Amino acid sequence: MKIVLVVDDEPKITKLVQDYLERAGFGVIVAGDGKSALSLVRSKKPDCIILDLGLPQMDGLDVTRELRKLSNVPIIMLTAHSEESDKLIGLELGAEDYVTK
Repeated sequence: MKIVLVVDDEPKITKLVQDYLERAGFGVIVAGDGKSALSLVRSKKPDCIILDLGLPQMDGLDVTRELRKLSNVPIIMLTAHSEESDKLIGLELGAEDYVTK
């Protein structure tokens, strides 16, 4: 079973994404902040990450920078940030896709 790490500080969004992924046959682990996400990547080695940009303490762009030092795991940014500059930065840092909420 493929494992997806969902990183978002909004429990309603996390639950919604988790429900959809589990119905599609994926295993799901969740993190509410960037530091927890990095720890889970090291310990659980997910197959894909769905990452919010607006996280407490360490934003999604910083998390992406750190992730790319550890792994080439696919990252999909799921965020309320819809500015073109945010999208370009996210993709340049190594995200595979950028989806607005």
